[in-house]
Amino acid sequence: MQHQRDSLLVQQQKADSMAFVMEQRAQQQEEIGEPETSTGQIPQASGLHDRLGLFSNAGIGEDKEFILENDLIKVRLSNKGGKIINVELKDYQSYDSLPLVLFNNDDVKFGYTFFSSNRTISTNDLYFRPYVNGSEWTGSGPLTVSANNALTFSMRLYSDLDDGDIDPDRYIEYAYTLYGDNYMMDYDLNLVGMDRVIDRGTNFLDLTWEMDMRRQEKSLDNERNETTIYYKYYQDDVDYLSERKDVEESLKTDVRWLSFKTRFFLATIIGDQPFMNADLKTYTDEQITDEHYLKTMSALIGVPFENKPQQTFPMRMYFGPNKYRTLKQYDLELQRQIPLGWSFFLMAWINIYAVIPVFDWLGGYGWNYGIVILLLTIMLKIVLFPIAYKTYQSSAKMRVLKPEIDELTKKFSKKEDAMKKQQATMALYKKAGVNPMAGCVPMLLQFPILIALFRFFPSSIELRQQPFLWAHDLSSYDSILSLPWNIPFYGDHVSLFTLLMTVSTIFYTKLNSEMMGSSSTQMPGMKTMMYLMPVMFLGIFNNYASGLSYYYLLANLFTFAQMFLIRQAIDEDKILKQIQLNKKKPAKKKSGFQKRLEDMAKQKGYDAKTGKKKK
Repeated sequence: MQHQRDSLLVQQQKADSMAFVMEQRAQQQEEIGEPETSTGQIPQASGLHDRLGLFSNAGIGEDKEFILENDLIKVRLSNKGGKIINVELKDYQSYDSLPLVLFNNDDVKFGYTFFSSNRTISTNDLYFRPYVNGSEWTGSGPLTVSANNALTFSMRLYSDLDDGDIDPDRYIEYAYTLYGDNYMMDYDLNLVGMDRVIDRGTNFLDLTWEMDMRRQEKSLDNERNETTIYYKYYQDDVDYLSERKDVEESLKTDVRWLSFKTRFFLATIIGDQPFMNADLKTYTDEQITDEHYLKTMSALIGVPFENKPQQTFPMRMYFGPNKYRTLKQYDLELQRQIPLGWSFFLMAWINIYAVIPVFDWLGGYGWNYGIVILLLTIMLKIVLFPIAYKTYQSSAKMRVLKPEIDELTKKFSKKEDAMKKQQATMALYKKAGVNPMAGCVPMLLQFPILIALFRFFPSSIELRQQPFLWAHDLSSYDSILSLPWNIPFYGDHVSLFTLLMTVSTIFYTKLNSEMMGSSSTQMPGMKTMMYLMPVMFLGIFNNYASGLSYYYLLANLFTFAQMFLIRQAIDEDKILKQIQLNKKKPAKKKSGFQKRLEDMAKQKGYDAKTGKKKK
């Protein structure tokens, strides 16, 4: 309901503002009138003053660039538009070993649109004047800052006096404050004397922010499928546009931040006060043939405007890695852009409170990340060993009961005896003291961990461009052979880690099927599906992060080792003797599972004692 009320308010404000401007235009045309030519035609507006009014002086200038630099990023600004036109992340490189540039020069639009003297003014194409710490800057070299220091670089757009000179008391200022060791920079929009320049009735400025994001990873398709716009409502959750298709969306309520996200990197604008609304668009321009082009991002943002002599709208900008601990420190929920399984809280908790701390701890020793994944796998296997032992113990009990289960299958071979067979099987389990679900529960407990790691490894920037064995980049696929053609659902290369993982999974499936005893013979269709799944994974994982395939390969190998050790430790003859002793004990009260089974039989018209259909 709050979103709906805010939406109506914003729409009403827009309508009121536009109506006021149109009314003023109509009144001026009635009072002054438009001069006509001898042919009765209204002459076309010509010259800078006709087009830009009080910003005529800013319409002419010489393009200049300025560089701000700290320990982590290099920011390039242009006096045309006063905007950031290029950001380089110093600690990273692109897939082809070039400096990692998020966006570049001609790809960027950044500016405010408003009415001044009934003219539409866009700051994106006007020339600003540079200032450093409040003094006009005439230098040309890079401005650097490091450690705990800070530097404020401002770009001012002055309006004009009536005589054509600039008015030093009326200007729009972008104040960029860069800190020594931080990806986050302050960005303040300062409006001085603009109440006398911007048309009355205006209550917001339209901020246009648009850029072509650059490709940084080896797999273009994978990177595009993880590139989109994220945003956070001011007092609500984080959301995003679809990554796999061109999307447009209008946000009609207060917005805290907007982020142009690629797979591992972000360009984010954050309002310390809420933005009023935003129109978002993300698309792939097929006309662009540049191999470094990734996807186009666009946002039209409503920035509040108050009709007073001075106004500051404080914002921040983040240009940096999509790294959990880096983003978490800002307490803005920026880390929600890392796909850790947020839709299922258990997966997110496993990654946040278990996997990431251990991964960071191991990575802090400076070891190769292939070794880190190996150690992480060993630690997880140790933690999960009790569950694995319980699973194997349950399967051993089922295995020693297999001959008796087979006898029941022969005894009740007719289709109409299915209920009798089920009842006899449950009775056997009860007498033997075996719970057929005991092996499933431990597997269910492991499943969230498997899925959590499936989300963690491909999104871990720590693995980016980290080599191990034949893999050059654990965050991308490890190609050992390029194919002369593209195979549907597989690709144009062979990933060795994925191939080894698939083979080991098939062996694990076979071994597990033998351990489960009769289950595989009772459900031949399921048995086929169990062997088909690894083959499907071969196609899916072939283009995925090699670090993930490597982890699953290690997990399978350690599982084989666990099975061997547990099998040596468990005496199946002893289990069989215990089962025989259990059979001789007095009958126990029906279990809840057996009672539910009999209740289901009654509902379907079966006699619970005889197992036959009631007439």
